[in-house]
Amino acid sequence: MMSLWLWSAMVSAVQLPPGFSLQLLSDRVPNARQMAWGAQGTLFVGSRKEGKVYALRDLDGDGDYETRDVIAKGLFMPSGVAFRDGALYVAAVNRILRFDDIEANLLAPAYEVAFDGLPSDSHHGWKFIRFDPAGRLVVPVGAPCNVCNRERPYASLLALHLEKGHYEVLATGVRNSVGFDFHPRTGELFFSDNGRDHLGDDSPPDEINRLTTPGAHFGFPFVHGKDVPDPQFHTSDAQRAAFQPPWFELQAHVAPLGVHFYRGRQFPAPYREALFIAEHGSWNRSSKVGYRVSMLRVNEQGVPQYQVVIDGWLDGEQPLARPVAFLEHPDGSLLISDDYNGAVYKLTYTDSPAHADR
Repeated sequence: MMSLWLWSAMVSAVQLPPGFSLQLLSDRVPNARQMAWGAQGTLFVGSRKEGKVYALRDLDGDGDYETRDVIAKGLFMPSGVAFRDGALYVAAVNRILRFDDIEANLLAPAYEVAFDGLPSDSHHGWKFIRFDPAGRLVVPVGAPCNVCNRERPYASLLALHLEKGHYEVLATGVRNSVGFDFHPRTGELFFSDNGRDHLGDDSPPDEINRLTTPGAHFGFPFVHGKDVPDPQFHTSDAQRAAFQPPWFELQAHVAPLGVHFYRGRQFPAPYREALFIAEHGSWNRSSKVGYRVSMLRVNEQGVPQYQVVIDGWLDGEQPLARPVAFLEHPDGSLLISDDYNGAVYKLTYTDSPAHADR
């Protein structure tokens, strides 16, 4: 559980826009990663290093998720979770597991393998998953390296047809995507991508990408960002022109993980349909960057504008939190997972001066 000292430090350090507050929903989910709602209000949370999947319940409806069950353990980095038709789907690197009728069986869960045969590499092997509007399960497969040129399905986004046991390739040239979402009006797929390491503190940029053409190539490993050629892989100008450039370039090494289009009505109008980004934070930069929540809002000219939403989670070089993924609460607030503290926070618009409460 989070220490009282750490929570107090976060309360005093966190910086929020006017009218927002941050609450601690739970600090009993070690290495918390992706989240998903069950049909009966169960909050499912995957993990990575813990190898567990958690189920949190608020039995008395007071907003405190007092019940926590471990519904699976000993899994291979089960970071991603998704819920559909009463079943919980869990991404365990090379397999997709399905827990049928899970909310009726939290104390005696059992799973079947819904899809097998994905690469088993641990390097960039953990996955964020989500069903698309057509019912396919979208799954990223990261590159098993810092930078390399490996055959498909590495460095790609896949759409799994679980009933038929095969997949389609949605995008290639994607080094390590750990978050994506579909635009609430257009249905277009937007996803994060973490840039390669060891090209300096400020290169290459991390990316937010927009898929407009199925099968598009987003440059990895040949080019990073819009125009950073990789020194190990040489391409011509004509070849690079065929790659899909990023929709938006973030600062190098901020490590964007989860992204989420806000669909609720609780937040003020400027936040609606904005793309929230969990900047997990750098690990090998000479001075740390990231460790915050930001968003991209499209202006009248159609250009994305960057804005920091939650800041203060980096005290000098000491992290206070590392955001991972988002999930909208039915009341219109926004849940944020934090694998550093094993916690889930709730961002709420209160129309009063920004503060943080337990």
